[in-house]
Amino acid sequence: MAALDAFAGRLADVADRGAPVLLGTGHPHRLLGFYAALADALSAAGCTVLTPAQGRCVDITTRFGLRTYNLDYVRGVALVRQPGPPSSGRAAGAHTHSPLPVRVALAAAADAGGPLPELVIGDHGWVCGAGQLGFEAIGPADTDDPALFVGEAEGVVSVVVPLDDAVRSEYYRPLTRYVLNRACLSQ
Repeated sequence: MAALDAFAGRLADVADRGAPVLLGTGHPHRLLGFYAALADALSAAGCTVLTPAQGRCVDITTRFGLRTYNLDYVRGVALVRQPGPPSSGRAAGAHTHSPLPVRVALAAAADAGGPLPELVIGDHGWVCGAGQLGFEAIGPADTDDPALFVGEAEGVVSVVVPLDDAVRSEYYRPLTRYVLNRACLSQ
C-alpha cells in the first residue's frame, strides 16, 4: 500500500505541474488498460502524454534470435508490435523486458527538440531503461522479476509497486481506481 501511495503521489505531482509524461508497457496483454487509464487521467489534468517514434523500428535480440518490432501507441501507451498491416486479429502487442523501446522513444523525442518526459511510467525495460538514462521512472513490477526492485534500491527507479503482472487485465481495475483516487485524478 505504501508503494501504491507513493506511485499515486508521483502522478499527482506531475499532474499538478502539467508535466509531460511517457507511458509504455512490455505487458500489453495484461497492463494496457491500467496504463491507458493513467494516460487519460493525466491528459485530462493537462499533462502532455508523449508519443515519440510512432512506427519506428526496434530490433530486439532475444534467446531465439533477432526480433524486429515497430513502436506503436494505444491510447497514449507505447508498446511494440510485429511489423505488418493492422488487422482486427492483430495482437495487442509483444511481451518484452527490453529497454530498447524506451531508448528509441526518448532518442526520438530528444532529436525532435523535445519535450522530454518529466516522468516515465511503465514496467520492465520501460522503467529501468528510462531510469538508467536519468529520467524519473515509476512502475509496477512482478514480484518474481527483480530488475525494478534492484533499480529502486540503486536509486535509478523512483517507485516500484509489487504485484502479479500475469493476471487477467480486469483484475487491475481496483488498482487503477485506487491510484487515480489517491492522486486526485478520478474522472
